[in-house]
Amino acid sequence: MKKRLLSLFLAAAMALGAFSQAFAMGAIGELHNPSSFETLAEAHESAPAAVNAIRGNEAGTFVGHPALEGYPEGTTYVYRSENLYGGQAAARLNTNIFVYTEEKFADKDAALAFIEGLGLVDIIEECKGSVVLVNPVGETFGTADVYPYYQLQTAMLAQKDFGLDADGNRISYADAEYFGGYGYEYFIGIGGGATFFNNYIAPEIDFVGRLAGVLLIGGEMQKVRKPATFVPIYFSGADEKTIEKYCAADGVDATTFVEGKTTYYNQAWPLRKVIVSEETDAAALVHDAYYNLFVKAMRVPVLPQAIYSGGAPFAGYNFDEAPYSLCDRCIVIDGKTAEGIYYIPHQCEDTFIDYINENGDYMDTWYEYVPEEVLNNTAPEGTVPLILALHGGGDDARVFVEEFGLLELAGAERLAVVAPDHSIFTMNKNDSFEALVKYMLETYPALDASRVYATGYSMGGGASYSVGYYKPDMLAGIAPFAGSATPQPEETLANFEDKDLPIIMSISAFDPPPRRLASLEGPANEAEQGMIKTWAGINGIELGDFDFEKYPYFGQKADELTIDTVNDEFERYTWYLNNEDGEPRFAFTYVFDMIHALYPEYAFMLWDYLKDFSRDQTTKEIIYNPNR
Repeated sequence: MKKRLLSLFLAAAMALGAFSQAFAMGAIGELHNPSSFETLAEAHESAPAAVNAIRGNEAGTFVGHPALEGYPEGTTYVYRSENLYGGQAAARLNTNIFVYTEEKFADKDAALAFIEGLGLVDIIEECKGSVVLVNPVGETFGTADVYPYYQLQTAMLAQKDFGLDADGNRISYADAEYFGGYGYEYFIGIGGGATFFNNYIAPEIDFVGRLAGVLLIGGEMQKVRKPATFVPIYFSGADEKTIEKYCAADGVDATTFVEGKTTYYNQAWPLRKVIVSEETDAAALVHDAYYNLFVKAMRVPVLPQAIYSGGAPFAGYNFDEAPYSLCDRCIVIDGKTAEGIYYIPHQCEDTFIDYINENGDYMDTWYEYVPEEVLNNTAPEGTVPLILALHGGGDDARVFVEEFGLLELAGAERLAVVAPDHSIFTMNKNDSFEALVKYMLETYPALDASRVYATGYSMGGGASYSVGYYKPDMLAGIAPFAGSATPQPEETLANFEDKDLPIIMSISAFDPPPRRLASLEGPANEAEQGMIKTWAGINGIELGDFDFEKYPYFGQKADELTIDTVNDEFERYTWYLNNEDGEPRFAFTYVFDMIHALYPEYAFMLWDYLKDFSRDQTTKEIIYNPNR
């Protein structure tokens, strides 16, 4: 009976979220489109009007991406799921699955039946996104199909890309938002499609370096070819030499065998794996590859543009940044992640209408990510931390949670996250954030009022500075990453006469100046120096003049400096400043070689620091516990 009651409770929670979403027809970040199946030419033609109609896009001018001009007709089909993500940056949440096969189709019905038979329609409807089915230009795949692959990649991954018309007016390209994405890109090659991947996609880092997972059924690989970088890959019917090449690229050093599958993997970086299955049924292989490989990995573009595409026709656009970083993914399926974090959307609600601004705007949309034990009240009261997550300018709150790593962090550390959409309301923002935190604490008794933290990126980093200034009693620490410089308002000085607020700040070396850097790959600029001094002072730490010759990048002598490598790819320096009690109340981290972009490792960086702090709810003092 107890299990039955629990199931009913969780089902009710999910139903409430679905009810909210179903009736939020004006909601930001969703297209509310029916499912569709089109030729690529039809999708290219349909895209501008559909994208122009998205909330927030009405004033723009949209056209099909010029990268698709001259694309071979009759070779490619696009299935779009119901209610795709779109608007602001939400299209980055769409899953895109390329399917390359030499099997020919008499018409669209036959092509649709093919992907239905593979189970891909059910999969893409579940996760939202598109399936792009591709036939060769000729009878078999070969060199003639390489440039069309580049055309597709460009049009689908160039989120928010734009150009200028003859009069110098901005025109935006619609295809990426209509059926594209960028982080959840997967490839399925069947027969000749697998051979095409091995010989033309895998050896090109600009191609394979954007894919988060690959399934190859059959196929061959020429002796001269080899993968340009590591990639999670699943094989059926591959020869040993081909498997060995991918194992070498992934740096595998361990093997397991379970139920007809051999998995070769890198023990230090387990996403780098090669799975070899004895299964031969294509639909069964698609199902297993998707749920046991694809959904566990994502790729995030964080390098400077055009490193590996300088000679390509459309080089240098936003997200032309291969290889993308390979990171863990925690997908939400049926309202929850595999780790038991429940996703509860609230869209177009009037809960916080009391905080309306002069334009009639208020916080009407927010998203909750709550551990199962919090929902069912099996976690002890007041034991689960809460993070207020504040997205950047033009971003979607859900994109921020996933690409910043907060969803994965919630599952790993058993904490809750609440992410408001704060893109339109400009007044009473800090009061709204305080009201949202109070709402969460009242709604979920298991949440710990002494361990509430705020983080944000870019504009959201600026917002976390601001909420820290105005509402320090509510918080045990803040983490503004690449935060917009936000000087302390004079009226908030009194908030820190008898209290402080721990902080970790972060910038990256290719964050373009003059935003936060004095020069590209250089030190903090004057505005950022001002933020460093302000927040060190708030925590009782007085700083002198900055000396970047003596103390590169940070400009101050630190009580501790750590140097490490993040995700086996980026060097990171972190400086810590202690207060008079020897507690590290201020941290500043600098990540090399990265641009201004969301990165899933950021959440773990900030949590490694903030988890040690809590705020006594009686005295309002900060408590430091490094053994937590």
